[in-house]
Amino acid sequence: MKLYLKFIGMHLRSAMEYKVSFFLMVIGQVLGSMALFASLWFVCQRFETVGGFTYGQVLICFAVVLMAFTLAEAFFRGFDLFASMIGNGEFDRILVRPRNEIFLVLCSKLELTRIGRLLQAIAMLAYAIPNCGISWTPVRIAVLCYMILGGTMTFAGLFLIYASLCFFTLEGLEFMNIFTDGARDHGKYPFSVYGKPVLIFVTAVIPLACFQYWPLTWLIGQTTNPLAALAPTWSILFLIPCFLLWKLGVRHYKSTGS
Repeated sequence: MKLYLKFIGMHLRSAMEYKVSFFLMVIGQVLGSMALFASLWFVCQRFETVGGFTYGQVLICFAVVLMAFTLAEAFFRGFDLFASMIGNGEFDRILVRPRNEIFLVLCSKLELTRIGRLLQAIAMLAYAIPNCGISWTPVRIAVLCYMILGGTMTFAGLFLIYASLCFFTLEGLEFMNIFTDGARDHGKYPFSVYGKPVLIFVTAVIPLACFQYWPLTWLIGQTTNPLAALAPTWSILFLIPCFLLWKLGVRHYKSTGS
């Protein structure tokens, strides 16, 4: 952890060398996600509920997904850029260093400019919590935090899958953006609004609904099943097959020779 904090300090000092550029990037991140928020606001102004969920409840979904995606993109960005590391031979140097290769890839890139989207997600959550009709208790607050943790781990796992596939293709696979950027965009609504087949897929295959839809149904009282509140556990366990795929890719990796 001490070494990781040193890497964060290095990236922060590097970003602060160009302060104007850094803050313009932060503002750009806010404006980029503001379009998604605007579309959500207009829909909820036209209709009282969306799929049976009120504006405040939908806003919790969006805030959780946006916060989880932002945290994963900020701290796991190295895996999203992994294709270039293989192509330029950087991964060869990582393999001969006396540290775990996942840790070194993790530390290779930190997107601190994502703080803009993070602050926006926090603001939305701060507005939604008292306006969603949920009677908050310490347990419900803990479940909400668990949703954010589960979402962060899910998106981190997806970035890890993307990097793992680069061992076999040597190029980035843009279809993975369906499950990362696409999930961020479509996660502004509960996944149940997209139909039962989609809900089953994002529950059983890519556990996006496990940290967004199912815990929300428990928070608002649609279900009393405690398994719904514990559904983010499956999002966290999603990291296990992602890690195994990574180890398989490392075993089959051949040096670029550069």
